[in-house]
Amino acid sequence: MGGVDPTRLDEPEAIESADPGGMLRQVASSAAQIREARRLAAEARVDAVAEDGRPRAIVVTGMGGSGISGDVLAAVCGAGCPVPIVTVRGYRLPGWVGAADVVMAVSCSGGTEETLAVAAEAARRGCRMVFVGGAESPLAGLAERSRGLFVPVRSVGQPRSTLWGLTVPLLLAARALGLTDVRDEVLESAAERLEEVAHRCRPASESFVNPAKRAALDLMGDVPLVWGTSQLAGTAAYRFCCQLNENAKYPGVYGELPEAGHNQVVAFDGFFAAGGRPAADADDADDFFRDRAEESEHGLHLVVLRDGDEHPQVARRREVAVELARGRGVAITEIPAEGDHPLERIATMIALADYITVYLAIALGVDPTPVTAIQELKARIS
Repeated sequence: MGGVDPTRLDEPEAIESADPGGMLRQVASSAAQIREARRLAAEARVDAVAEDGRPRAIVVTGMGGSGISGDVLAAVCGAGCPVPIVTVRGYRLPGWVGAADVVMAVSCSGGTEETLAVAAEAARRGCRMVFVGGAESPLAGLAERSRGLFVPVRSVGQPRSTLWGLTVPLLLAARALGLTDVRDEVLESAAERLEEVAHRCRPASESFVNPAKRAALDLMGDVPLVWGTSQLAGTAAYRFCCQLNENAKYPGVYGELPEAGHNQVVAFDGFFAAGGRPAADADDADDFFRDRAEESEHGLHLVVLRDGDEHPQVARRREVAVELARGRGVAITEIPAEGDHPLERIATMIALADYITVYLAIALGVDPTPVTAIQELKARIS
């Protein structure tokens, strides 16, 4: 692709050439995914999961870009959810899970071996089952044999890009169980906000007005420390780091306040902070055209995903943590959530992070679509 070249983001033609797998188009499909998934879930009668009443717990099993759907479900339902929502990433179903629980098995391909193993065990234990994944797949076959509800998903390319196609059926099942108020109008509002983010972050939008391009350029060469200021934003922070890994082939460390203030904050005094940028004046901090020539290329970079529903003490911790970071020369990027409903807020944070990581990949000369190391790992253990 030609190596590191930040100016590549200035030319739509260069961006398209650097993204042969169409990852930007996949990210831009998020709004359409919400609308399609809502229709497919309704056709599959996913609300029938509530016919036997409220479960003791919900267990979501999935890996990678499919497993994050369980985290989003738990975050949207929130701390007030009357039943626990647990995501299982692995081969084993917890011993306490049984017939009183609902297990939701999510696999975009429908062939993820860990998910199939957990789902099969859940079916043997007599759990209520909801399956979300590829049509005519092993997961679909397991759903048929276990007489569970199955919602087909049309992949838009990569599982990590099909987040909303995988998550919306779970949200609608939770709505039927009385665990969340994600009404149809909320789904449509979230889709509209995703369209707005896609417009602001489109390839033709220049870097100085495109929030995703600007953040990607600011992150280049730095070590991202990504914090969320609530469970909702913490889930978005985890997703951000996963997308840094898979799209940009780039490291990232995620955390959530207040916990990150009890451990990760100490990194402000460590090796990467010492190699970080000098503290910028308040007037210069948001100046896109400032001279970066004298700034170190490999410093710590604090990325704060700000939820509008922060606990007051968390808001205070965030403010002080940012002051501490800035005073120690740590670069700062703050990304506020948009919207009122939890679904809107998490969707906007995730969408911007998705665009940032793709643009970072392109600027670094990395094809954002392939995940060669994952494929090689799977091949070696098969």
